[in-house]
Amino acid sequence: MKYYLRLGFVLLIIAAVASGILAYINSITLPIINQSENSAQQAARKTVLASANFFEKDSIKVALAQVNDPLKIQAESAENWFEFYRGYDAEQNLVGYTFQAAKYGYSSEVKTTVGLDKDLNIRQIEVVYQAETPGLGAKCTEPKFAEMFAGLSREKLQVDKDGGEIVSITGATITTRAITASIDEAISILADNLPQTKAQEGGLDE
Repeated sequence: MKYYLRLGFVLLIIAAVASGILAYINSITLPIINQSENSAQQAARKTVLASANFFEKDSIKVALAQVNDPLKIQAESAENWFEFYRGYDAEQNLVGYTFQAAKYGYSSEVKTTVGLDKDLNIRQIEVVYQAETPGLGAKCTEPKFAEMFAGLSREKLQVDKDGGEIVSITGATITTRAITASIDEAISILADNLPQTKAQEGGLDE
């Protein structure tokens, strides 16, 4: 009996030491990972809204029911914050908006950074994360896919099979629809709520 107690105590010590080491490593690497992610997000914002010299973060409180995403299975009365950035030129004039849209595709969540002009027409998009099927849905990261979105208004933001102008990736209609729908939903939130946010289109508040 004493042998098993001793063995259990030794295992407990080993587990505690291992947990401490992992926690220490995590405390060192987490800030580095976060900094890397922030840098990548900043680069993506600059890519999709190249005319902006700097960005100001803003947010809109919306009901989760407004976001048609099966991953967000919560009460319809719950609230969520939709985050976006206003882009300004060197004279502090508003040139557009950027945000990250996300929706589950065929086998993964697909995240897309989107740039809009002041009239909420798409300037450019960049798929920044996906784990879709190689050779099919993964083609959403190719430049020719993103090029289809440039200059589109929300009214034309539909897959060709649904009457829009976005040509579906061959064999990956689900991925194409997920990206298109996520962008459409985000633009809808902006269009419905922009007058209620803190900054106005005349430039930065003094």
